[in-house]
Amino acid sequence: MATLSIFANIKITEPKKIEAFVDALESSIADPMPPSNSPKKIVLSDPAKIREILAKRKENG
Repeated sequence: MATLSIFANIKITEPKKIEAFVDALESSIADPMPPSNSPKKIVLSDPAKIREILAKRKENG
């Protein structure tokens, strides 16, 4: 299973590599996800607004 691949024993013996690994973990915790540059999607659920938009599309062809 794909989820099992994240559960692995990690053995790091060199002190500099241990520090780099811990630094990477700490930085991922501090800033877990970069901000998205894409605009947020708006879901339109009001039937009257949907009819209005579809009517405009039909008029404009």
